[in-house]
Amino acid sequence: MTLATALTAFTALFVVIDPIGLTPIFIALTSGLSARARRVIALRACLVSFLLLTIFGLAGESVLQFLGISLPAFRIAGGILLFLTALDMLFERRKQRREGQADSAPEAEDPSVFPLAMPLIAGPGAIATMILLAGSASTPGEILLIHAIMLVVLACVLALFFLAGGLERLLGAVGINVVTRLLGMLLAALSVQFVIDGLRSLQVV
Repeated sequence: MTLATALTAFTALFVVIDPIGLTPIFIALTSGLSARARRVIALRACLVSFLLLTIFGLAGESVLQFLGISLPAFRIAGGILLFLTALDMLFERRKQRREGQADSAPEAEDPSVFPLAMPLIAGPGAIATMILLAGSASTPGEILLIHAIMLVVLACVLALFFLAGGLERLLGAVGINVVTRLLGMLLAALSVQFVIDGLRSLQVV
């Protein structure tokens, strides 16, 4: 069960956060900066994202209970949100929206917190996924494992940010589009599974 939890958590978080899709946006946001400045921005963005996702992963269910929202209901809503994200990835709408969010950040300001950490890395989809995964965990060990997997995914983001220039030249626009669409298909299947699990918890199916 631990291996299945790890695989599900990694796939869901990797697809939702989409490190490969974020890399060209990171390049655009940090164009003209030195390699050292880019590394500092990348580190700060991943650290802020880690703090945000950890908070929601640990306390998200308590917030839902305070608001009177059941976990199955949130699981269904989260599944629908992730499915819409998958559609955006498949039809290129997600890239356009992210680029619009990136363009809204003033050029003179540090982009590490906004828009990189929030909403590009730790966006609504990633926050919903952390709450769903943590809510599905049956033991404290699984919750710890989910947060460790989240840290691994953020490490992937950081690594790709560090290698952004070379990776962009290697994959090219076509390569990035192909990978994004494959990840979108995986996310669509996972989102449907979230909805099915929520309906089963409500004993609808």
